[in-house]
Amino acid sequence: MLRPTRRTPRGPLLFPLYDTMRSNLQDSSAVPALVPVSHEGVGLPFKLLLPAFFSVAIVVVLPLLFSLYTSFTSYRLIEPDTIWHFIGLRNYMRAFANEDFWAAFGRTVLFLTIALNLELVLGLGIALLLNEVTKGQRILRTIMMFPMMFSPVLVGFQFKFMLNDSTGVVNHLLQTLFGLQSTIPFLVNANSALASLIVAEVWNSTPVFAVILLAGLMALPKDPIEASKVDGCTPLQTFRYVTLPYLMPFIYIAMTIRSLDVGRAYDIVRIMTNGGPGGRTELLWTMVGRIAYDDSHMGYANAIGYVSVLVSVLFTLYFFRKLNAARKHMGPA
Repeated sequence: MLRPTRRTPRGPLLFPLYDTMRSNLQDSSAVPALVPVSHEGVGLPFKLLLPAFFSVAIVVVLPLLFSLYTSFTSYRLIEPDTIWHFIGLRNYMRAFANEDFWAAFGRTVLFLTIALNLELVLGLGIALLLNEVTKGQRILRTIMMFPMMFSPVLVGFQFKFMLNDSTGVVNHLLQTLFGLQSTIPFLVNANSALASLIVAEVWNSTPVFAVILLAGLMALPKDPIEASKVDGCTPLQTFRYVTLPYLMPFIYIAMTIRSLDVGRAYDIVRIMTNGGPGGRTELLWTMVGRIAYDDSHMGYANAIGYVSVLVSVLFTLYFFRKLNAARKHMGPA
């Protein structure tokens, strides 16, 4: 006997989702329309940065263009009409033919070379010592950064009074502790004056190297060092073949930053010696200041200034090449 089958009704009550989808497909008004994208906000970032660009143009770009133009003129501060007297490359030719310029150029390169290398050695030593400290490292790092917090003008006055041949504390200590009968004129003798300037610069800026190299040491992976110890390497070999190659990018970064600072050294030299005695400590930028403001030859001074900028750019490019070579040697991080 056949049992009657019960047909399942296919109404909207059993298939609500199917019916809803079918009705939505049939009804074109249910399909969401594409909203047109407005391009009005594309220039908003540029509009927000426009005041900053305008300020930079007024403060930086226009003075640079003006000084570049005046380097091709015979412009003197006491004769404003000479700003329109165009003389071409005569100021640059005059600078290259001037023995005082080449003497200042040589002293600048010597000053930069000695100061950078001393700051590197001392900063690396301080960073290595601080990296071994386990307790109180934050306090020591803060104390280490004190010299770089002082203004170069203040540092110049500080060392000028300390190295004074009659009332300076350095000569007093030398006479008291070592029995010297006469004082040492640190800032009067040409050789000791330049050495004093280097000491002041190194004291003021060594923490820059120490901070950057300490950051490199703290980021140094421990596995290569432990592997070198397992292989029987001495601490000197570990530093030479493991630690130092890893630190080379950090060293060149610090060299790049400091070469720009030392290459335009002015404050400390101006305060301590003012280029003396007899111009024996005059660097490029102190020479620029003397010619521009004491002699009023602004066009000639700007020409020497742009030569100094070119020297700084060459040093920077050299260190950037060394930095890229060190990064390639290290391989991808």
